[in-house]
Amino acid sequence: MESIQEILPLIIPLGIIQFGLLAAALIHIFRHKTYRIGNRPIWILVSLISIIGPVLYFAIGKGDEQ
Repeated sequence: MESIQEILPLIIPLGIIQFGLLAAALIHIFRHKTYRIGNRPIWILVSLISIIGPVLYFAIGKGDEQ
């Protein structure tokens, strides 16, 4: 079994990317009122799902800028 020190170089960058995407998605969700699919509460919940939630928001949920 690998020790934690061997996998930290992989975990730290992934964690930074995950929190960065989460922050960007939440900021965008709270600043904009239009979404292609769904509404604000749904996208807040979806964005909290690991790294997949924010990616889904930017791929299919983010509405056109107006």
